[in-house]
Formats: sequence, structure tokens, C-alpha cells
Amino acid sequence: VQLQASGGGLVQPGGSLRLSCVASGSFTLITDMGWYRQAPGKQRELVASATSGGSTNYADSVKGRFTISRDNAKNTINLEMKTLRPEDTAVYYCHAVAILVSLHREEYWGRGTLVTVSS
Repeated sequence: VQLQASGGGLVQPGGSLRLSCVASGSFTLITDMGWYRQAPGKQRELVASATSGGSTNYADSVKGRFTISRDNAKNTINLEMKTLRPEDTAVYYCHAVAILVSLHREEYWGRGTLVTVSS
């Protein structure tokens, strides 16, 4: 399973950005799909995730500002980030949990994409 992320970049405080991630490869189902981030000197943390059933989960720090959406048919997630703050600066990683054809459950990570919030 490969995760291809896009989006990110430099934005001023208060601005908006959109991240997208698409999963491809051989699998039966992507159960969970989401975004994590890692700021310099900090541990990787969950930003937002969405299950195949439509449930979503957000870090407290992004609630009300970020919105995750998922297209199960296209195995794609999008993260709309609004009212960005300097503390949102981090490398953002796409994450997926897949049920493979073998029925094994595996986790996958995409390459990180840098989001920098600075004036």
C-alpha cells in the first residue's frame, strides 16, 4: 500500500491550506485514514483521522479549525486547515490502516509534507 500526499507549504498566520492523501495498492479495505504531525523536537501526534464508517477524531488543538473528509471510493482523505497558527508548523504525515487481501491488518505512513506557518 502506498500513500501519496500533496499540499502543504508556507502560509501566513490566519491563512488556510489543504492537504490530500490517496492510498493505492492491493488491499481489501482501508479502515482508518488520517494525518499526524511532528514538530521539531516533539513527538509525532495525531491531527485528525476518519474511519471508513465516517467517524472522525481530532486533536483538541485543531478542533474547530481543521476538517478532515474522506472519499472511500477513491481511498482519499483531505484535510482543510483554516486559521493556521505558528504552532501548527510541522511535518504532516498521512497514515492508513489497511486490511490486506491476506486479511492481515497493516499500518502505513506516507512521506511527510512540510507545513510552515510564518509571517
